[in-house]
Amino acid sequence: MAERAEVVFVDGVRTPFGRAGEKGMFWQTRSDDLIVKAIVGLLERNPRVPKDRIDEVAIAATTQTGDQGLTLGRTAALLAGLPQSVPGYAIDRMCAGAMTAVTTTAGAIAFGAYDLAIAGGVEHMGHHPMGFGADPNPRFQAEKLVSAEALNMGNTAERIHDRFPRLTKERADRYAYNSQRKNAEAYANGKIQPDLIPVATRSSNGWGLATVDEAPRPETTIEGLATLRTPFRAHGRVTAGNSSGLNDGATAGLLASAEAAGELGLTTKMQLVSFAFAGVAPEIMGIGPVPSTEKALRKAGLSITDIGLFELNEAFAVQVLSLLDHFGIDDDDPRVNPWGGAIAVGHPLASSGIRLMIQLAAQFAEHPEVRYGLTAMCVGLGQGGSIIWENPHFIGKTSKGSK
Repeated sequence: MAERAEVVFVDGVRTPFGRAGEKGMFWQTRSDDLIVKAIVGLLERNPRVPKDRIDEVAIAATTQTGDQGLTLGRTAALLAGLPQSVPGYAIDRMCAGAMTAVTTTAGAIAFGAYDLAIAGGVEHMGHHPMGFGADPNPRFQAEKLVSAEALNMGNTAERIHDRFPRLTKERADRYAYNSQRKNAEAYANGKIQPDLIPVATRSSNGWGLATVDEAPRPETTIEGLATLRTPFRAHGRVTAGNSSGLNDGATAGLLASAEAAGELGLTTKMQLVSFAFAGVAPEIMGIGPVPSTEKALRKAGLSITDIGLFELNEAFAVQVLSLLDHFGIDDDDPRVNPWGGAIAVGHPLASSGIRLMIQLAAQFAEHPEVRYGLTAMCVGLGQGGSIIWENPHFIGKTSKGSK
C-alpha cells in the first residue's frame, strides 16, 4: 500500500464576522452569499489554482435549511463560478463543522483521492438561531441519555464552573478581558485585516461595505465584566462578556497534497500532522478538546510541551480555562490565542474552525522558532476536535520535539 500523501494548508480567508440579528450588518445578506464571497476571495488570492483541478468543495453549516440548505458545498461551488465538474457537499458537526470539512477532505487527500479541495463553513445565526426547528428525540431525556441542560450551551458552561471550582468567574472575566485586549492590539497592528474578504452590505441606510469584525468591544473593562448579569443561572458565572456572541460569517480554506502544491507553485502555510475528535458527557461539552487534544498528540507522537502556539475557540472563557488547567498552562500564556479569540471576534458556529487555522498560519510565519501548533474547539452535544499543524517556516527542522 502506498504511503499517505502529505496534506498542506495552502491558504484561508474569511468574511468579517457580524452580530446576529436585525441590527447586525449581515441581516439582509444571504448565508450562501457569505460563503460564496469567501470562496471567490480565496480563489482570487490564489490565481495559480486551476479551478477544474479542485476535487471537492465541502462546506459546513449547523442549521442546514433555508439559505444554508440545498447541499451547500455544491450550490456554493456553482455560485462561485467553479466548473460544473467540481462536486461539493454539506457537512455538520455543529461548532466544528469547518474543522470537520478540513479533516474530511484532508483524509481524502492523504488517501490519494484528491489533489486539491476547498473546505469551509458558514453560519447566519440571525437567520438561523442555534437549534431552531430541531426536534430532539424524546428518548434523550426519557432514557436520561442527555440532560435537558445539555441542549443549552450556556448551561453546559455553568456546569464546568460547578465541576471545577478553581475555574472562578473572576478568572473567566479576566480571560475575556485579555481576549478583547489582544484582539484590539492585533487589529491596531494590522494582523487580522489581511485575511478578511470585504462583503457588500445592505440596510435601511443603503449599501455599505463590511471590512472589519462587528463584535469586538475594545472598551471592555474588568470592572464592567463583573457587573453583567448571568442569564443561564441566578448568581451564575457565565455572562455575555465571558462568552462568544451570536454571529454571522463564513470561512474558506484551500487544502492540497504537498505534491500538487509543489507542481502548481502554491504556498504552504501549514502542514497537517494529526487530528482527532472525541466525545464527552453532553452536559459538560466544553471539556471536549481535552480528550481530543490528548488523542491527537498521541497519534502524532508528541506531548503538549511540543506545542508552541495554540488557537483555541473561545466559546466560553471557562471552556478554554478547563483545557489550560488540564495541561498546566497559565491563563495568560502568550502562546495561547495571541490575537484574541471568539469572545472578541465572534463565533459563527460552523465557520469558526478555519478562523483558528487562518490565525495560526499567520502566526507561524511570524514565529519560525515554533515547530508545532494546535487548533482546538469544543462541540455541542459533547464533543471536541483538535488538529496539530507543523510550521513550514520552522528553523532547525531536524530537531524533533522543539516547540
